[in-house]
Amino acid sequence: MKIVIHIHSQLLEIIDKNSSKRYSISSARNGVGQQSGSHCTPTGRHIIRAKIGTDAPENTVFVGRRPTGEVYSPELATRFPDRDWILTRILWLSGCELGFNRLGDVDTMRRYIYIHGTPDSTPLGVIGSAGCIRMGNSDMIDLYERVAVGVPVEINP
Repeated sequence: MKIVIHIHSQLLEIIDKNSSKRYSISSARNGVGQQSGSHCTPTGRHIIRAKIGTDAPENTVFVGRRPTGEVYSPELATRFPDRDWILTRILWLSGCELGFNRLGDVDTMRRYIYIHGTPDSTPLGVIGSAGCIRMGNSDMIDLYERVAVGVPVEINP
């Protein structure tokens, strides 16, 4: 099993032995790139380093990879208009290519790059994130249940 993220078409594909499934995503509005602080989506070979949010209710709000106790709603969004909403589940990525997306100023994990849920009002299929891969919450739950820590993730421009 592996995950392939197609930045150009804004799709995430999970490929298993005899099947595949595609999900609409939103990657970084700043494009692709490895550099820390760039707010770009890193490319190359990665793995799922950690799964966060097992059994959390849909729309659970995470800050610093911890549930805040909040559940996303339009009213909450109005109170915190500048939050980058990380909802429902988190798949934390780690780069596999030394000097390209692992270690130093290009380390995907130290950049806190995730695949995560986003509010239902967030447009998918178009760029818009601050570097992470955003997915609809029900798709995020489906993906989360299908994958394990260590599954390869390939991010292609």
